[in-house]
Amino acid sequence: MYHSWARSFSPRPVHHRLGLVCLGVGLQHGALPPVGPRTPDHHTAVVISAGSGWLRTPDGRTRPVTAPCLLWLLPGTPHHYGAARGAGWDEAYVDFTGPAADAYTELGCIDPDRPLVPLTDTTAARAAVTRIARAARPGNPLLEVETSAAVHELLVALCRARADAPRAADPLLQALARDAFLPLSVAQHAARHGMTPAELRSAVRRGAGCSPKDYLLGIRIGRAKELLAATELPVAAVARRVGYTDPAYFSRLFTRRIGTPPVRFRARHGARVPSPEHPPVITPPTSA
Repeated sequence: MYHSWARSFSPRPVHHRLGLVCLGVGLQHGALPPVGPRTPDHHTAVVISAGSGWLRTPDGRTRPVTAPCLLWLLPGTPHHYGAARGAGWDEAYVDFTGPAADAYTELGCIDPDRPLVPLTDTTAARAAVTRIARAARPGNPLLEVETSAAVHELLVALCRARADAPRAADPLLQALARDAFLPLSVAQHAARHGMTPAELRSAVRRGAGCSPKDYLLGIRIGRAKELLAATELPVAAVARRVGYTDPAYFSRLFTRRIGTPPVRFRARHGARVPSPEHPPVITPPTSA
């Protein structure tokens, strides 16, 4: 015995320009029948909140599935899975597609090599699925926009809930952020933490979805934007503040990352934000 609810959507071409579009959503629980073998032409995130079952991967292996976990069903990749006999499992699924899926894959939020991902919790992911289900009400004029936003939210929630994901206070990432403005190479950063460069790359990729170089660059450029917008420091001084002794090299990096030179960025955004060294104090309103 099982219970199933599902809806399918047909977004127009303009909605695909949002980056991700939702093609369908479903909520099911109980002794569900097996799915597949089949090969989809889109992505599906299957969130298992309770129960157990099995997943047969393209290499012919059958792997046990135990909640909480995520099944990634990828376009062009055969899949075959099912709930265990008896009580079955509790599942929510979302079908989606769009060019932003490639970016989420590059950032590590979608891992093609891990069709089965253990999760620590499914609360946030189920909340995103519930938003999609609620958006499916009859006559909703913002259906495609709401469901697109919820798919982005779902991918972030699933990335945070991975059992191997570092917690918010990851000490390695915190230490790298603290030392980001020091004139250190990636190898020197690794040595400071008793790691090889390869170990550091693996840890940062797992935690931040990018290389250590990109992680440090993002922090440096972000600080540079704050200084350019909120102070009158010369570009050379800003470069030194964020760890670059060569202003020309800093300007090239900034332009490549932001799409505009530091001087032009300042002309567009200067004096629009408080100094990062003197953040504003927000006083809560007092009740009458």
